[in-house]
Amino acid sequence: MVHARSWILKKHFKGYPTNSDFELKTVELPPLKNGEVLLEALFISVDPYMRLVSKRLKEGDKMMGQQVARVVESKNSAFPVGTIVLVQSGWTTHSISDGKDLEKLLAEWPDTLPLSLALGTVGMPGLTAYFGLLNICGVKGGETVMVNAAAGAVGSVVGQIAKLKGCKVVGAAGSDEKVAYLKELGFDVAFNYKTVKSLEEALRQTSPDGYDCYFDNVGGEFSNTVISQMKKFGRIAICGAISTYNRTGPLPPGPDPENIIYKELHMEGFIVYRWQGEVKQQALKDLLAWVLEGKIQYREHVTEGFENMPAAFMGMLKGENLGKAIVKA
Repeated sequence: MVHARSWILKKHFKGYPTNSDFELKTVELPPLKNGEVLLEALFISVDPYMRLVSKRLKEGDKMMGQQVARVVESKNSAFPVGTIVLVQSGWTTHSISDGKDLEKLLAEWPDTLPLSLALGTVGMPGLTAYFGLLNICGVKGGETVMVNAAAGAVGSVVGQIAKLKGCKVVGAAGSDEKVAYLKELGFDVAFNYKTVKSLEEALRQTSPDGYDCYFDNVGGEFSNTVISQMKKFGRIAICGAISTYNRTGPLPPGPDPENIIYKELHMEGFIVYRWQGEVKQQALKDLLAWVLEGKIQYREHVTEGFENMPAAFMGMLKGENLGKAIVKA
């Protein structure tokens, strides 16, 4: 018999999550039925969206999320033992699947590339950057792109794709170390939003003519300031609002409607799972090729040990990670 360890939501978060909000449970998994496989987690993702989506869980439910897993026992010929898959099985060491929810890595995936990258640059965050920038913002060469949380899993890829497309890229991050990293990646301008005297002034000095595209991961007052400096017909991709996820009081007011109306701005929220099938596969192939060609660089913030899932999650929400936050199970 296999025992699976799982982290459950013991009680709903109030403000920033704390250790007491989580509980580690062990359950015995049943024997496999025909068509099923037993999976062992290799790498598990922690992402900002989990803070938001956890509101939909009941207390006692397993924390959600994607993992890279290995098939360790199989009664499904499509997934022999040793197959590496992506699966949405949450914060758990072992799980059983009938195969319908499993996704294999790209056939082109080289042995030299970390498997964990399928949870980052060549996975959900990379796809989020790809479709948000190219489909929602529709960037064109010569335009000016602003991205916040720019040293994170999504933001760092947004900036690099924008550079590949011939844009001027401005990134904001929350530490001098992260700003230095953005400059390594080729961002035209990067600044620490926590230390500038005025965000409004920093944005204006960086691009006096304003911004064509804004890829928003932060929301709140930050976004109000950026939106006030958009160019006419500017496009805004609303990917996340991490500045508001742990608030306990009322949310800040939204952007000035006059700006949106008279500049005829286009704002669109999106979830990456909109894009499936061939377009998703092509995007993954593009991302993989850019990584292998050195056109997109990446960093991972890897926490060792399944027992440290909550710590990795809480640290990510406080911005302690540089690049994609991952737990090695």
